[in-house]
Amino acid sequence: MHVLQLVADATEPLNIGALVKASGYPRPTVHRIVAALVAERLLAEGERGALLALGPRLIQLASRSWGRSDLRLAAVDELKRLRDLTGETVHLAVPNGKAMVYIEKLESPSAVRMASRIGTSVALHATAVGKAYMAALEPAVLGPLLQGLPLPRYTGNTLVKLPELRKQLQVTRDRGWSVDAEEHEAGIFCYGAVIRGSRGLPVAAISVSTLMFRQKADPEGAYVAPLLQACRVISGRIAETPSLSAADIL
Repeated sequence: MHVLQLVADATEPLNIGALVKASGYPRPTVHRIVAALVAERLLAEGERGALLALGPRLIQLASRSWGRSDLRLAAVDELKRLRDLTGETVHLAVPNGKAMVYIEKLESPSAVRMASRIGTSVALHATAVGKAYMAALEPAVLGPLLQGLPLPRYTGNTLVKLPELRKQLQVTRDRGWSVDAEEHEAGIFCYGAVIRGSRGLPVAAISVSTLMFRQKADPEGAYVAPLLQACRVISGRIAETPSLSAADIL
């Protein structure tokens, strides 16, 4: 279970060496555990078995659970409306340690599809959902999180220095929405905003993702305005529904 959790918490695929180091288990033990998990389709091997990620069976099981979750049920109608208004792919993500996890994805009607999928863990510092979530945290919570946050580079635009990230989080906090300007994946531009629970604390985030070549001339009007409206509606729905507001979803 520990090895599976390490893979789940990682923001990118791991290899056997990384798992040996992170788990503290002997290499033969890790090989046996990985082989068993791959056989059950709980882990998936990349090319030549070099990299490991969550397997299709685990993602299917998680998707069934998320599909019935209160948060997704509270959000799904607005997510569909947002997708239809913008014509772009919409993601709903929740925090999971030092990452965000997609629990819903509604594809753009465009023929071009994005590689993201439900169950994927993505970096806090390089995604619109991650930055929207962090910017909404109380300083006493955000400070310790940033101090221990890994900042791997995904593209030439990724923010890999803490002062730069802090500055962008302040901008995000001031204006109420975040941007991923090809920071996680080249050619993809995302806008994000946070969903709050009944106590005003962030519980999730939504992003609208568009390909750079088809981004509209007025992105704030085309993407940000409907995104913020969707987040307000979902946050209000959470606050007004006893079964949702009691525990702030998470």
